[in-house]
Amino acid sequence: MAQKKAHEVENFLKRPDSQYRAILIYGPDRGLVSERAGMLSKTLDVDLTDDFNVVKLDISSIKEDPARLLDEINSIALFGGDRLIWLRGAGNDKTVVDAVNAMCKDPPHNTTLLIEAGDLKKGSGLRKAVETGRSAMALPCFGDDGRNIHALIDEELGKSELRITQGARALLAESLGGDRLASRGELQKLCLYAKGTEQISEEDVVAIIGDASALSVDEAVDSILTGNLAGLDLALTRIIASKMQIFLVLQASLRQFQMIDAVRGQIEGEHRPLSQVIAEYGRRIHFRRKPAFEAAARNWNAKSVSDVLEHINRAILETRKQPALQESIARQALLAIALRSSRLNR
Repeated sequence: MAQKKAHEVENFLKRPDSQYRAILIYGPDRGLVSERAGMLSKTLDVDLTDDFNVVKLDISSIKEDPARLLDEINSIALFGGDRLIWLRGAGNDKTVVDAVNAMCKDPPHNTTLLIEAGDLKKGSGLRKAVETGRSAMALPCFGDDGRNIHALIDEELGKSELRITQGARALLAESLGGDRLASRGELQKLCLYAKGTEQISEEDVVAIIGDASALSVDEAVDSILTGNLAGLDLALTRIIASKMQIFLVLQASLRQFQMIDAVRGQIEGEHRPLSQVIAEYGRRIHFRRKPAFEAAARNWNAKSVSDVLEHINRAILETRKQPALQESIARQALLAIALRSSRLNR
């Protein structure tokens, strides 16, 4: 099967195999998908500035003209040379799946189809077509973990020849992740702000990344925990306007309520004092966010938290089934939890 594991993707991008004529880059981190698609395009023997040899499409244009994708794949360059068909926003659309299957049966010699897609389930139409095709390759992209975030910090700070304190690095790492391009943009903004200084301090991170946190997932999650409906609505509106994925709020809320579930398990199951458990788990939370977490851990019980976790998991599943409706699905689910939290906080 022609697919790479997540940790193998970087090496493939550096040395892509020309036998693969249909390349799918997919995953929940749209920024990372886009960044890696750009990296791959630069390794192909195609002049990216040549509009005759590079055709960029999005899925809406394919839906309007289903025959166009195959027509472009089968076209010959007007002045010769290799061609790149770059499709963004793909899903399990039959037109795209059929095009991949056709390419795999009769691979073109000098045309590459590069597909950017969101999170695709194993066995879904597009993944299956690519992973089983003899001239196609699937490259998964998942959100940055701690190691990747620190590598990204080192990369951007290295470009600007800047150093950073240990505390500032920890605070910065907490503020990044979820979307590679958004994380890189925040780091570049921080480096510009700190230009001319010896090293980046915690105050620098708070001053710059703190501005972004007003639009961040953390603000939305804290509003849910405190039952601040107006604050949550404003945070979600800002997140959507900034093109950040609202799915990240669902993910972060899930992680936070899983931690609250662990706290309540210690309190109700092992009969440990709330203050003692909070002190233990509070080390994992930035001091500015502790009040919201402590209030939730105090007011919610294990049964209620279990209900919320089930509610969030259902919402996540629905956003994957209906990606076009993910904003409304996520907003409705999160506001319902915040309303419940508001009642508990009274």
